Amino acid sequence: MRKSPLTDLIGIELNPSSHSEKLISGIGAFIAIFAIYNISFLILGEDALLLVTSMGAAAVLLFSVPHGPLSQPWPLFGGNMISAFAGVSCAQSVPDTFIAAAAAVGLSVTLMYYLKCIHPPGGATALSAVVSGSAVDSLGFQYVITPVLLNVLVIFSVAVLFNLLFKWRRYPARLAKVEAKNSTTANESPMLSHQSIEHALREIDSFIDISEEDLNRIYLLASEYDNSTEVKKGVNKPGQ
Repeated sequence: MRKSPLTDLIGIELNPSSHSEKLISGIGAFIAIFAIYNISFLILGEDALLLVTSMGAAAVLLFSVPHGPLSQPWPLFGGNMISAFAGVSCAQSVPDTFIAAAAAVGLSVTLMYYLKCIHPPGGATALSAVVSGSAVDSLGFQYVITPVLLNVLVIFSVAVLFNLLFKWRRYPARLAKVEAKNSTTANESPMLSHQSIEHALREIDSFIDISEEDLNRIYLLASEYDNSTEVKKGVNKPGQ
């Protein structure tokens, strides 16, 4: 897909991933939610109906973007647990449900940012603690453990095992082994330093959902492609 002013305006990203990658992501998400529901039912019985809906959003991250910063274990665990605690706290201390719901999400976002565990589904985890009615009210802070922690443990386990089946996907991202190509370009291309990336992010002053490792990998592959293209152009020049 070629980018155009319209696609830029409405936010359609250039995503050339293969059909198999898209299907694998969907299958992984299916397995994760199926496992969460069944394991929760075995442990909690009818209370499994309290399955945290934010796990649907977490499944999108862990199986579609397994190497992304927002998908990693600390954001997954920290973001959901902190948000669950913030949600229950607001539900119990703020009488007005409308204000409590807004405060729960706002507080969870702030805490996740400061504690370096931004995880978008955390906002839904916090909101669920306020708006899910008497079932969650009766749990109180037990909501943080069951169902939230239980759900997170299950989806984390499925993500580790499922992504392990495919050599180009690893979860957590630190397990991903970037196989350096034995080419002159890969060996000679300079890596972006941690300091330079940190400086660039500070200048942008906004959260960017890409890891330092993936940024360097993209940089190296793009450099390799540009260099190989230049070589081909040189070979095809008239008179050579």
